Amino acid sequence: MTTRTIFADRRLHWAAGAILAIATVTLLVLAIFPWGALRSTIEGRLRDRFGQATMIGSIERLDTFSFDPTIRIRNVRIPQVEWAGRGDLARVEQADVTFHALPLLIGRFRPDSIRIRGMHLALVRAADKRENWSSGKGGGSGGSGARLTGLTVEDSTISYRDAKADRSFTAALSADTSRGLRLSGTGIVRGSPVKIAFTGTAIEGLGNRPWPFTAKIDGPALGMEARGTMDAPLDTHGMTLDLTARASDLKMLDGVIEAGLFGTQPVRLKAHVRRESPDWIITGLSGTIGGSDLTGRLDVKKRDGRTNLAGDVAFGTLNFDDLSTNSGLAKGRALERAIGPRLIPATRINIGKIDRTDGTITVSAKRIVDSSGPSTLTSLAGKVTMDRQLLLFSPLRIGLREGAITGSIRVDQRGGRPEPLVTIDLALRNSNVAAIAGNISAVEGRVDGRARLTGTGDTIREAVGRSSGKIGLFARDGSLPVKIAAMIGFDAGRALTADERKRAALRCMAIGLDVRNGVGRADPLLIDTSESQSRGEGTVSFPSEALAIRLTGAPKRDTVLRLPGSVSVTGSIRAPEIVVPREVKSAGNILKAIGRAISGKHEPVAGDANCAALSARVLGR
Repeated sequence: MTTRTIFADRRLHWAAGAILAIATVTLLVLAIFPWGALRSTIEGRLRDRFGQATMIGSIERLDTFSFDPTIRIRNVRIPQVEWAGRGDLARVEQADVTFHALPLLIGRFRPDSIRIRGMHLALVRAADKRENWSSGKGGGSGGSGARLTGLTVEDSTISYRDAKADRSFTAALSADTSRGLRLSGTGIVRGSPVKIAFTGTAIEGLGNRPWPFTAKIDGPALGMEARGTMDAPLDTHGMTLDLTARASDLKMLDGVIEAGLFGTQPVRLKAHVRRESPDWIITGLSGTIGGSDLTGRLDVKKRDGRTNLAGDVAFGTLNFDDLSTNSGLAKGRALERAIGPRLIPATRINIGKIDRTDGTITVSAKRIVDSSGPSTLTSLAGKVTMDRQLLLFSPLRIGLREGAITGSIRVDQRGGRPEPLVTIDLALRNSNVAAIAGNISAVEGRVDGRARLTGTGDTIREAVGRSSGKIGLFARDGSLPVKIAAMIGFDAGRALTADERKRAALRCMAIGLDVRNGVGRADPLLIDTSESQSRGEGTVSFPSEALAIRLTGAPKRDTVLRLPGSVSVTGSIRAPEIVVPREVKSAGNILKAIGRAISGKHEPVAGDANCAALSARVLGR
């Protein structure tokens, strides 16, 4: 069949004519369609969307022939869902909507301009994240940008109650060609009153050009201001803004941003923010938390129902007290008064509620200070990685006044564990006694250490209290007063007569704890000086950090007056108590020692310990 034959075929002519006729009729129907006939259909769609019977008083077409028709909708009512309380979710007295009819052929509704009068919305989010405006949990992600060319809103209000974030507000909403879009009202965030305001320029004539806006929250405990532009009017999926914030603490700020933040000292922050739905890019972050200053950046990406974080936070100066509220600090001081000072912190590490967040953030602090005096810690650097409830601090470096603590901490709460499994692997390198115990001038020496523990608990203190593993501490190449060295060797003669200024060499000190279910058994415990040697046995119990140690000692040379027996070390790691048994310091025991000295009967003296072997043993090298 030739081309001429094909075009001459009457069947083809009939088919083309039929298609053209159908298309023409379809367009004519769209142009003159009585949209009020769809009232019942629209009510059904809204019922399916909100789960409530929706009532529409009337729908009428205001023009007669157009592919951009205008319809008037009157007396719309959507009852409130039962769990959200009484009243209506939405009421609209009248709405005139102009829309493009042709996109309806492919299932898309594209409004062009909207004029609303008497709209009242009552939005509610429950503690379990149910939203009365959403058909499921979790809710929407903001406006998609309808690309409106006109918007007028009169006599309208919005109320919002959020039990999950502990916030609420009631505001008046208006929009016109002269003043643009405006929303203003009052509310409460975490029990603190606030005023809210939002302004945007008139959208008429903007088309798809950027739309400037300003949003403010102002109250005695919270203040935020965002100034920027949306990529198009009402398009919250794409916007750029500069944000400033102040709050009584990070938890108050979290009442707005919902990032899982915690209580701190007062906060002041600013940042540049870019929204590219569904992601957020935060740059130029800077500010203060109490007296601690910080800078940073953060990328927030949403994929498959999960949030992925990538960024870094750098503190110039960091005071850990700034990361707690005044009430939290007071509780900590009260607990310390009740149970005594503790070395292991009670930092909470349960991440059971962080089930949809992953990512990597680097954290650093150039200088660490302490509210109570000079800080043992001087700096901090590390990387925090979260992968489906597996939290890893690695590498981790904590600077001391001399030396550093390095290693990793692993928090594993995968598989629905009620408490995390915590693995601690830390090493202390090239430090000294003063850097660890404070400015104790009496004892000097280089110190290394190692801790490898695994246990479960909601806090680091609880996890160590249920842990098993090894702890080792080794000091070397130091010195101490001769008097103390003599006491270690139970040499009462030299302890009484030695020169206060004279010092003995600290050859080494080795402490190894074999930890089982939170109880560390000393193996070994030895102090070796140029004048004496002391050995110990006993336990250190966690989380109480209680000491139950028995020490014996001997001098390294014959002495005039050597006491027999032992001493006990009790109390806690931070507050040890030395108990000398009554029989050791009794007059009879002293007279016996004097008698042995007069008769020339001397007890065996101690030799030098193998410090290298002890170091390898307690440090696992």
